Amino acid sequence: MAGFISSSLRPGSPSFLDLPWALPVGQWVGQCAYLEPLPIGLTRHPVVFIHYQEALYALKELPPGLAEKEYQLLRQMKEQHLPTVDPIGHVQVKTAQGEASILITRYLEYSMPYQALFASPDRDRHRDLLLDAMASLLVQLHLAGVYWGDCSLSNTLFRRDAGTLQAYLVDAETSEIHPTLSESLRSYELDVMEENVCGALADLMASGLIPASYPVIETGAYIRERYERLWAEINREEVLDAQQPYRVQERIRALNQLGFSVDEVVLQRTPDGDKLRMRAVVTDRHFHRELLHSLTGVDAEDRQAEQIMNEIQELRARLMQQQNRSMPVSVAAWRWLQELYQPSLERLKPWRPEDTHPTQLYCQMLEHKWFLSEKAQQDVGHETSALDYIETVLKSVSGARDLNVIPIEGTP
Repeated sequence: MAGFISSSLRPGSPSFLDLPWALPVGQWVGQCAYLEPLPIGLTRHPVVFIHYQEALYALKELPPGLAEKEYQLLRQMKEQHLPTVDPIGHVQVKTAQGEASILITRYLEYSMPYQALFASPDRDRHRDLLLDAMASLLVQLHLAGVYWGDCSLSNTLFRRDAGTLQAYLVDAETSEIHPTLSESLRSYELDVMEENVCGALADLMASGLIPASYPVIETGAYIRERYERLWAEINREEVLDAQQPYRVQERIRALNQLGFSVDEVVLQRTPDGDKLRMRAVVTDRHFHRELLHSLTGVDAEDRQAEQIMNEIQELRARLMQQQNRSMPVSVAAWRWLQELYQPSLERLKPWRPEDTHPTQLYCQMLEHKWFLSEKAQQDVGHETSALDYIETVLKSVSGARDLNVIPIEGTP
């Protein structure tokens, strides 16, 4: 009998029992009321998106057993705080085409496929941001011992992050997790990445989305070059005098500025006994994000969190000067949340585009504040900046209707 056989879902997830499991997911159009027509990149397997109980999910149909394997891999990656989609569970079904397994992940809100970035008017600016995001993603995965196996633009989604992009792994079918990655595996991963990126961009060129002059072949090599520079900086070993313990903290701060958290610092005496070899063991690239969340509860991408933490530190310095006393950063963070962040978002809320995360909108307003302050040669403040941003940017795009703003009761 065709239909649902079994499922394994994370606690708090819907049961999904009323979906048309007797049909292959590729035949759900017209048979499932929950389908959402969202863009899908190139994929080897059928994928559908469903709007189910106020949340969006991606369902991918795989041969028997493969959904469970990919689900477990994604769970391990999430436990290491790696930038991947959020795995919800897997379902075993039987259709007229035979048995299959379905991987269920939560849809990555506010994300964009690479095709959308290259099709936008800001394609040239997005190119460099995309290269950095891909290189950073690979470094984070390799530091955690993850061999992706099929690194490509099609298997990646991107989120805007305070003027940059953050890349997320969305397909782990061919992934493996090791205690550490060998040099040969890392090198082979980069070879695969270059070939896949070149192929994806060649397809975009053939479809007319990018001009014939676009550096298709060089782009993968650029990602590799940026990866190698970042990898070398993170894994750099330093030699310092035994009488220079302050250099340990300098190294930790330098890595934190790159966004990476440091798990431990390994010190070892050199053979002559007068110097120390220092190596920092890096964990993930969420130092600023985790610090901001612990202080304020605000969820942000890495670059957003870094920008906001800088603002909190500036507020702290100003308050300390005004009050002529020291102040814990936690107090400054609470003042920032109550006096700057929440009031600004309340003003911007009626005009927020649906595809823009609130924290991203706040960071865009901060950039606007900097522009206005430079022009006025003084700090114009958050309230003035928010109001001017609404009038000159959000409204001028084409109006609330074209912006697809979220309707707020009692607002224009």
